[in-house]
Amino acid sequence: MAPDDFKLVRLSFVKVMAVKSKAGRLFYERLFTIAPEVRPLFKGDLGKQTDKLMASLAMAVGMLEKPDLLNGTLTGLAKRHVGYGVRDEHYDKVGEALLWTLAQTLEADFTPQVEAAWRSLYAMVATTMRAAAAGSRAVA
Repeated sequence: MAPDDFKLVRLSFVKVMAVKSKAGRLFYERLFTIAPEVRPLFKGDLGKQTDKLMASLAMAVGMLEKPDLLNGTLTGLAKRHVGYGVRDEHYDKVGEALLWTLAQTLEADFTPQVEAAWRSLYAMVATTMRAAAAGSRAVA
């Protein structure tokens, strides 16, 4: 990601965090619509899951300029997700739901440049997590 992308992601994420409960609810509604097979992976209170999602996004955004720390954190997260039953193909649906949620939440502020910056961030996150998950599955 380019430094300008970092700035676009951070600035837009402040706006998302202002409505984080709504954004989280929209994300899961969209995810379960486009990937109903993942619904059983989410046990318990969806409100708590929404909080975890927003905290994870905040963590990723906060570590954008610390790639080693971000990669280590994402690796651990991916390994835990393997235990929950997350599969490689789920990452594409999560990315689709995330971008849709950002578009709905940011509205006119979800410019092509902001979208491209978020796509870049999510591609990096998904690539890192997929690789860590594959390594974790190979060991198991």
